[in-house]
Amino acid sequence: MLSFLPRASSGPIARLLAGVTGVVLLIAALMFSAVILAIVAVAGSVAWGYFWWKTRKLRQAMQDNPPGGVVIDGEASVVDDVEPQGRVISVEVQDKR
Repeated sequence: MLSFLPRASSGPIARLLAGVTGVVLLIAALMFSAVILAIVAVAGSVAWGYFWWKTRKLRQAMQDNPPGGVVIDGEASVVDDVEPQGRVISVEVQDKR
């Protein structure tokens, strides 16, 4: 078997030291990822709060005046009598203003 790295001693103290180092590095990595997750969660909450605060007047205005606030009330009827040119013979429009 070819090996380009020098072989370290594999005594019991070296193995114990390697195991302790591995466990410490694993715990440090988990703590680091937990801190990063907490920072991202706080930043996301702040961004959501900022967006919510900045759009509160818009939401209130939309609640008071829904889009398309003008309602046009009317009736529609289907007309089957069509001339060959495609024009409608008669249309009845009632304005209820």
